[in-house]
Amino acid sequence: MKAVAYAFEAAASVDAATLALRAGGWGAKPIAGGQSLGAMLNLRLAQPETLVDLDGVAELATVREAADHVFFGTMTTHAAFEDGRVPDPSGGLMSFVARSIAYRAVRNRGTLGGSLCHADPAADWVSTLPLLGATVVVAGEHGRRDIPAAVFMTSAFETQLAEGELLVGVRVPRRSTDVRWSYRKFSRKTGEFSHATAGALVDPVDGTERLVLGALDGAPRVFEGAGLLRQLCADTARRDALLDDAAQGLDDTRRALLAEMLRLALNDMEAPR
Repeated sequence: MKAVAYAFEAAASVDAATLALRAGGWGAKPIAGGQSLGAMLNLRLAQPETLVDLDGVAELATVREAADHVFFGTMTTHAAFEDGRVPDPSGGLMSFVARSIAYRAVRNRGTLGGSLCHADPAADWVSTLPLLGATVVVAGEHGRRDIPAAVFMTSAFETQLAEGELLVGVRVPRRSTDVRWSYRKFSRKTGEFSHATAGALVDPVDGTERLVLGALDGAPRVFEGAGLLRQLCADTARRDALLDDAAQGLDDTRRALLAEMLRLALNDMEAPR
């Protein structure tokens, strides 16, 4: 199939992009790398009246380092993380995750912000950024606002973006050299979306201890607290209760896959460095 007819507007700045999105209302969509939206257009699953192209917005490709975080513009590609062309504040987690996203051709064009806004429950960044405690920066008619990545995605293919708003970038906290993490996902073959995802992170310097379960029917579930991972390793009843909470609506097969990814992630965290 071919896409429906639509207007194409190339934005030159964040303000111009948000203005075009407001003018078009829900009939306007921004396009970043186009790796998801392009296919949806051809299948006519998406039928926008206007596409707002973000390729010419220099700010959206900006990467800025600060003492306690790194800011990644929404147009930062998966390949940039994979190849080490941008700083990695996560102690290696972001580059590790990027290497397993789809295929190289997709990673060359697909973007961090595009993946977050598409909000596919099985995607990697929607689980990884909450695990890292990242913050999403959004621009709109009334200026800019920050949204914790843990609550940015509200349900499958839905986010907190309001009409006319644009994701500008993501702030990722710098992790210490002592950070430990694990990221496990089950895919039927390399390059496919995940059917079950579990991630864990501990940073003893600031006391962060966090667990994320993803590839659910909706947004990923985030759990955190001192001693959480050790308790889940030692107490199978608590682990089962946590799984029951997170896996509501999943069939027995998907719950079993999620349980196995959680087990592997917890084992990784227990293993000696």
